[in-house]
Amino acid sequence: MCVRLDSVMKEMMRAMVLSECRKIEDKPLKLTNIEKHSINNPDEVLIKIEACGVCHSQLHGIEGDWQEIGIPSSFPTVPGHEVVGKIIEIGNKVTKFRIGDRVGITPLLKSCMNCRYCDEGKEYLCEDNEITGETLRGGYTEFINASENFLTKVPESMSSEYAAPLFCPGITAYKAVKAAEPEKNKKIVIYGIGGVGHMAIQFAKVEGCEVTGVSRKKDHLNVAEKLGAEKTFQFTESQDVFLNKVKSNYGLFDAAIVFAPSDIVTDTAIKSVKKGGTVIIATVGKIPNFLAFEEKTVRGTLIGSMKDMEKVIEIAQKNNFKVVTESFPLEQANEVLERLKNSNIEARAVLIP
Repeated sequence: MCVRLDSVMKEMMRAMVLSECRKIEDKPLKLTNIEKHSINNPDEVLIKIEACGVCHSQLHGIEGDWQEIGIPSSFPTVPGHEVVGKIIEIGNKVTKFRIGDRVGITPLLKSCMNCRYCDEGKEYLCEDNEITGETLRGGYTEFINASENFLTKVPESMSSEYAAPLFCPGITAYKAVKAAEPEKNKKIVIYGIGGVGHMAIQFAKVEGCEVTGVSRKKDHLNVAEKLGAEKTFQFTESQDVFLNKVKSNYGLFDAAIVFAPSDIVTDTAIKSVKKGGTVIIATVGKIPNFLAFEEKTVRGTLIGSMKDMEKVIEIAQKNNFKVVTESFPLEQANEVLERLKNSNIEARAVLIP
């Protein structure tokens, strides 16, 4: 299968291509030869991909859960938005990087650079942005072109497998923890100890917070404990039983951060914080009703800015963050996503082209 019929004379690359939304068990991603990406603008570089993290949000896009909000935006598409690799070619107006640099791309591939949000350093809120992995420019392949304005340098001391997850779960976790206004001894609970949650624990610990981890999976709670969580609780479908256990063993929390895409988890998180507390929603879902007179603050958060991404790399390197990963060859993308769907990935999977 080829995406272009005139590919005989063109340089090609391997990619896992999605042509229609289907359940991951049907193996909708097909290993395909597509036209190799190239530099299209003078401020772009061409990157040879060394690793791409596998995000749970890609699973929702592949299976069609988010079609009503326009994800994926087109077909065919190459998923993958946690990309790290080495620059092998640069445009004639590139000034920030050189050939041989290892760089990463956040989920944001480009923005207009001219609107109010971009001017304020909130380019991730730009109305005219492009997300990595929603066109043929995704990470489940061998090469990708990108503007130097949306790249972050990765230290040589970091392996690509280690660094790739920092570019989505890392920055998502960092932004969520900062939104919770962390401070020494603040009691923060994190719902969902997977690829994002295990990093959020570490960012919160850097700030001196008392961290509690909540997950349905005992294996994930073991990870939380190894990373320094003072308390862990296994989530149960009986909300009353769970909340009573938390209150009797630990008390209510100052802040909660939700990474688990479940309405019941979000509702539970709101009920588990004290009056005047804060709940950070870092996933897609509905916000349940809650008592306004308790003066709880509920806010959403998204990936951060390019400056945030630089800070993530700096903090992870300085504090020797543990990034829990499992690596797989590119061709196994379907199988890896199915394992992720069934919660059989300890934290973060990484595809290697």
